[in-house]
Amino acid sequence: MKRVAIALMLAGLVFTPVFAGDINLGDFPLGKWVDTTYTAVWEFSAGNITIVSPDGKLYYDFDKAGVQDFKVGVGADGPFITFGCSAAGKTYKISKPLTKASLILEITRPGLPLYRVEMAPK
Repeated sequence: MKRVAIALMLAGLVFTPVFAGDINLGDFPLGKWVDTTYTAVWEFSAGNITIVSPDGKLYYDFDKAGVQDFKVGVGADGPFITFGCSAAGKTYKISKPLTKASLILEITRPGLPLYRVEMAPK
């Protein structure tokens, strides 16, 4: 039964390019996950991705900043999103392993090593 559910989820997720500024997470999980390295909470809602402090102070709003090359897809390990943000000067990949409640955040930053952290749900 689990295999059927996973196969249906994989069939429902396809690469979908989105125009700059449009954030549509499709079937990507919505909710809040904590980046303990930077004491930040990543919030994924139906139309936006924001980063806030643990007490709710807004750090970053990707809808307002604008995103490029936004894609929702599925890999061997589960669903993921990728996008760039020229205002931040970074590219992002956030994946949701099928076997964990956490998300994996990877940030590519010019001149710096890849930032990778596993974020637990809040």
